[in-house]
Amino acid sequence: METNAKKMNVYEEASRCLLCLDAPCTKACRTGNPARTIRAIRFDNCKPALRWVRACSDEDLERAEQACIHYNSPIRIRQIIHSIATDDVDESKYPDLGITFCGIRCENPFFLASSAVCTNYEMVAHAFQMGWAGVFYKTICLDDIHEVSPRFDAMYTTATHGDFYGFRNMEQLSENAVDVDFDILHRLKTNYPAKVVVASIMGKTEDEWMALAKMAEDAGCDAIELNFSCPQMKNKGMGSDVGQNPELVKAYTACVKRAVKIPVIAKMTPNITHITEPAEACLQAGADALSAINTIKSVTMSTKAEVSGQRTISGYSGRAVRPIALRHVLEMAQMPQKPQLSGIGGIETWRDALEFIQLGCSNVQVCTAVMQYGYRIIDDLTLGLQCYMAKCGVTDLQQLVGEQLPSFLTPSNLDRGTIVYPKFDQEICIGCGRCQISCSDGGHQAIVFNSETRRPRLVGTKCVGCHLCRLVCPTGAIGLTKRIEKK
Repeated sequence: METNAKKMNVYEEASRCLLCLDAPCTKACRTGNPARTIRAIRFDNCKPALRWVRACSDEDLERAEQACIHYNSPIRIRQIIHSIATDDVDESKYPDLGITFCGIRCENPFFLASSAVCTNYEMVAHAFQMGWAGVFYKTICLDDIHEVSPRFDAMYTTATHGDFYGFRNMEQLSENAVDVDFDILHRLKTNYPAKVVVASIMGKTEDEWMALAKMAEDAGCDAIELNFSCPQMKNKGMGSDVGQNPELVKAYTACVKRAVKIPVIAKMTPNITHITEPAEACLQAGADALSAINTIKSVTMSTKAEVSGQRTISGYSGRAVRPIALRHVLEMAQMPQKPQLSGIGGIETWRDALEFIQLGCSNVQVCTAVMQYGYRIIDDLTLGLQCYMAKCGVTDLQQLVGEQLPSFLTPSNLDRGTIVYPKFDQEICIGCGRCQISCSDGGHQAIVFNSETRRPRLVGTKCVGCHLCRLVCPTGAIGLTKRIEKK
């Protein structure tokens, strides 16, 4: 069993876990919490995961495995746990995750994004109790909102159920009456004074924007987010159509800044070529920070997502959009004004959040991952970030904000005189030949595959160091050599 355990890809096996409610495996184990361990691995906290099963015997783990209700085959709990190395970071040395955003002290950088994950008092209160630092409450407007059914669709491979990489929604704004929503926000701030409560608002005229902003301030909100970016608003003058117009966002930001004293955050749309144009306009009008991105306009074709046989363009989110979100955040971070930023888009693990922080965000918002996995992911978001900081010797989260910005250059300024060749680990290679197929049909024909030994060989004179082979290798058998001068 030990040999097989060493060969196991624990992340791959943990990804099969259904992440059950009231997990039968943990109930059967008695002495530990294997479900929590597997969830920690699933969300990129492999080494710290052992803390929940330290007292478990093999008999405990065997009972847990037998209780697994996976529809295909039980998760190999014992092998997963025996494959994990002991954590080399002392958890007693984990740093505090407190950070300041818009002059507001936050216990950690993780907030709920304005969406279906925060539509009433009970939801947000539960999230606060679980450890979320704050909420950008679902957008409040003066219009009468009636949502469609169904309103969601997802993109996933044919081999998976429930684990989607892209998510489409037709949600608009809060369906609650305005006075109901502001009462909810007031109660949240009263009952959870250490948490950060941000009201997201949307108006059609300057008077509406100012009226909603004043109501937010009167309710005790810490800040206001101006939703200039909802991609599926039915009325003109609202949503992402506004966010594409620098003059409008400047006017609305300015009038809200005149109306209130609390910080004002402008939420930008990705449905635009140059996000910096409206972003700069918002800053000129006095915006205290920018948040981005909202969902990307998209189309899916599933008949199950039709509304009375009809379809529409609506918003796309989930881990598939993260690179696009990072691009927009980077462009705003590189503006001369150096704005405070709140990052949104495809954040699922602590490492995803770290990428936004390293590009200049001192606050991150999460939506789709919460819809998919629940508020409980806050445990692994904070755990992973703390573990990373402790390992790097970082004591203040602010030290990580924007640390990767200097590494970004224009394409013309990148080093084009050196090369990094791929390196093949024959012990890990299983001889599938995927590298040769991709290099032959999509690369530079630089790999020769021996059909008898079932092993690839690199032809250095043809290799250009593109690393397509490394990216398609299913076992991670292809790595990197040292960078050298091109011949």
